[in-house]
Amino acid sequence: MSPLSIIVPTLNEAAAVGAMLAALQPLRAAGYELIVVDGGSVDGTQQQVAAHVDLVLQAPRGRARQMNAGARAAQGAVLWFLHADTLPPPQAGKLILEGLMRSGRGWGRFDVRLSGAHTLLRVVERLMNLRSRITGIATGDQGMFVRREVFERLGGFPDIELMEDIALSRALNRLGPPLCLDTPLLSSSRRWEQGGIVRTILLMWGLRLAYALGMSPARLMRWYR
Repeated sequence: MSPLSIIVPTLNEAAAVGAMLAALQPLRAAGYELIVVDGGSVDGTQQQVAAHVDLVLQAPRGRARQMNAGARAAQGAVLWFLHADTLPPPQAGKLILEGLMRSGRGWGRFDVRLSGAHTLLRVVERLMNLRSRITGIATGDQGMFVRREVFERLGGFPDIELMEDIALSRALNRLGPPLCLDTPLLSSSRRWEQGGIVRTILLMWGLRLAYALGMSPARLMRWYR
């Protein structure tokens, strides 16, 4: 059994996944398991990743479903969910395992740094990290990790179209606060750059507010798209 399984959901990520896979190879060499769960890519993502991971799975499209499928197949005592456009810091596995052992906590996440150079992105990343520390809520961009027994006790990610990370964070918080690692992941800023930084900030705030007020994830997904 591996001490840590890294689970990456993908959907048409051929342009971005190569850099992440290269960054994760030292972790594989250290004995950590790497699983990619594809949701039906048509751009060659599955073929690109096959030689660089321990297991490639197919699952119905949707991050929650894909990550749950990866968790069921994983051998690790700790599950780390990582986006395909995110680069981990050196020694990330050691930071996770030693941090959980030292703190006694059941789950956690990293701080995040966005890849772009725009000044507003520095504001966005700082607010993301600060908000997470205050609320105990983590997002997928922050590389959530959780002890297997805790994840299974809660039934994994809820099978919803959007906000699965927020929903799981809420459930995890009822068991205890997250371990917040201040060594940052480098996450792609393409979502903000393609949609416009200010517009994307307002969209994400609006989605979270609507979810907090009870709007269904299916309706939120239509809005998001």
